[in-house]
Amino acid sequence: MLLESPTAPSSRLGSASDSDAIRHHAAPRGAASSTAEAESAVGNVLPEASGVPACDRSKSIRRKAIWYGQLLLPVLLVCLSTGCSTARYLTARSVRDNPLAAQLRLMNRKGPQISERTWNTLRRYGLRDGYDQDAHVCLRKIQTTLRDNRDPELIHALAELSYVEGKKAESKGDQSDALGYFGVALTNSYDYLFDENLSETRNQYDPQFRATCDLYNESLEDTLRLLCEEHHIKPGQTYRVKTPDREFVIQTQLRGNWNADEFDHYEFVSDYEIATLRSKHTTFGLGVPMIAVRKSNENDDPREKYYPEGLSYSVTAMMRCAKPAHGGYGDSNTCVLEFFDPLSANQVKLANHWVPLETDLTTPLAFFLDTPRFRERNHETEGLLNPAGAAKNRGLYMLEPYDPDRIPVLMVHGLWSSPRTWMDMFNDLRSFPEIRERYQFWFYLYPSGQPFWLSATQLRSDLHQLRQTFDPAHRDVPMDQMVLVGHSMGGLISRMQTIDSGDDFWRIVSDQPTEKLRGDAEQRNKLVSTLFFKPNHSVSRVITIGTPHRGSKFANELTRWLARKFIKLPTMNVTTGEHLVKNNPDLFRDTDLLTMANAIDSLAPESPIFPVMLEAKYSPQVKYHNIIGVLQDPTLLQKKAGRGDGIVAYDSATMEDTESELIVDAEHTKIHMTGQAIFEVRRILLEHLRDVDSADRVALVPEVVPEKQVVRKVGFEE
Repeated sequence: MLLESPTAPSSRLGSASDSDAIRHHAAPRGAASSTAEAESAVGNVLPEASGVPACDRSKSIRRKAIWYGQLLLPVLLVCLSTGCSTARYLTARSVRDNPLAAQLRLMNRKGPQISERTWNTLRRYGLRDGYDQDAHVCLRKIQTTLRDNRDPELIHALAELSYVEGKKAESKGDQSDALGYFGVALTNSYDYLFDENLSETRNQYDPQFRATCDLYNESLEDTLRLLCEEHHIKPGQTYRVKTPDREFVIQTQLRGNWNADEFDHYEFVSDYEIATLRSKHTTFGLGVPMIAVRKSNENDDPREKYYPEGLSYSVTAMMRCAKPAHGGYGDSNTCVLEFFDPLSANQVKLANHWVPLETDLTTPLAFFLDTPRFRERNHETEGLLNPAGAAKNRGLYMLEPYDPDRIPVLMVHGLWSSPRTWMDMFNDLRSFPEIRERYQFWFYLYPSGQPFWLSATQLRSDLHQLRQTFDPAHRDVPMDQMVLVGHSMGGLISRMQTIDSGDDFWRIVSDQPTEKLRGDAEQRNKLVSTLFFKPNHSVSRVITIGTPHRGSKFANELTRWLARKFIKLPTMNVTTGEHLVKNNPDLFRDTDLLTMANAIDSLAPESPIFPVMLEAKYSPQVKYHNIIGVLQDPTLLQKKAGRGDGIVAYDSATMEDTESELIVDAEHTKIHMTGQAIFEVRRILLEHLRDVDSADRVALVPEVVPEKQVVRKVGFEE
């Protein structure tokens, strides 16, 4: 389905790196019109190259293609035969990540040991020898001492001693004892951090304070690990855990836009290490970052098709601990185990204190991307060479729950690519709280081997269907504030969502009126719907990256000849074109190319589609931005494409109607992965928020603010 690894060679139309200039300008555009959602299945209509006899030109192309094919075909054959096995996105750790490992010598051959500071605390209270003789009795003595002397040092010592003893019991296989010790460590570290009676003596600048946070987090994680082994933890349920010394009553709750039965199981991020994504985005605080793996799509809910199979979400587990009724060592504890969505909240209110959550947004994403079924297949190559076979996976995908209060950002990949190419940008953009609080990110997967205007027609239809599925009454205002981000050919597909074509595109095909088109009604409608369309008024801003607005020299005679040999167009496309040609022998300017066009043909600089697109009417409500690659030190091969990113020349990528233009020193396939481009997209998204919020304020009646306009909460209270 979604998100295969970008393993295509560098000749793929796709991405770039660092910036050296930015330009801001704007130019007037044409009028807007209504949306059309029909889907097309017709090929390209491009003129033959002129000036050389067809037979001689064909021989020349074939001779050159022999040499070119010797370079390209081995790559294609390897991709087709092996599936282009992708790099791993994460690897399993042999030993889980634990910030207490060094301090408490958890991996020492002699076993876990308490810290020097805790030894000194035991000595001060005359308990050091007692701990050596019987740790269990020593812990009881500390508990008794704490009833009359609430010393933070001693509370920390109790939590640390309990955690160390819990690790010892766990290594011996005594899970019940281990749970009891971890429970004591958890409740006492919670006490240290939040007991109001300690407010005068607790020092948040003391390294011990952070050490206690680590004790809370790690004792909670160890507790959860043991509970997950014994129980299949499910939010909404209550569990009773009995240990030799006490009983814990654990109530579980979800704090996010999820259903209690949505998840199949949970994983711990500390078991994995990021391998491919360029950045790991975490925040430090309290809680255990986890991976919530969704169940397989087994119901008939139409919304499920937008969530890829095996999707996993980032969650943070937090435990609220109530004090025992009498404070005794063997008393019962009631705890509330909560699972928070870090995309919705980065802090939680505990005991009247706003506490930051410990979060990890990257590892759950990498866990999903590393799912074996995605690494086994190569959607990039399949989408290029076999658009017919790849069509079944075409569609819009969400990697987080749909949120009616967040603005959609739709990312559209380029030629020989897939949504996986956006993962570095997606990962980085979500790391900014101001972005993730207001935006949700969607991805479009389409067969990139077909002409880009066919993909644009399909995207219009797919966006319409998504709106009908999630917001049929058109009540979700952010849906009409959508931002499209397109890389390479995806930029052309994105801009075409905002064009009012009139009859300009039809006139490329024919100088006869559409009423004269004869043939099957369905086939005629599909052809007409491809060449006549209106702007999608849900789109309010478009960002194009490395986009060939005037075509690319890469789409030359050689590559187009090879593409026609290897790209398998959908049968319906070919037969539709053949039937229409047969039924209308005098209607079309060119009958041959109706059934031959593919993505490479559609990107040729001489394609008549580009002048029409440049002169077409665009919705005046839409704002455009551009990011362009210009290599400062190109190779000889890259220089042949002209000044630009090695695939797309600057003269083809630049546009006069954009609000801004950023030049980045990067190759075509890497532009959108660079820090400069990602930060520029962030800047544009923040600018979009200012425009949206300004429009909202103007639209409001003075001193009357609808509840919908209240700023989103970024934390959870008790």
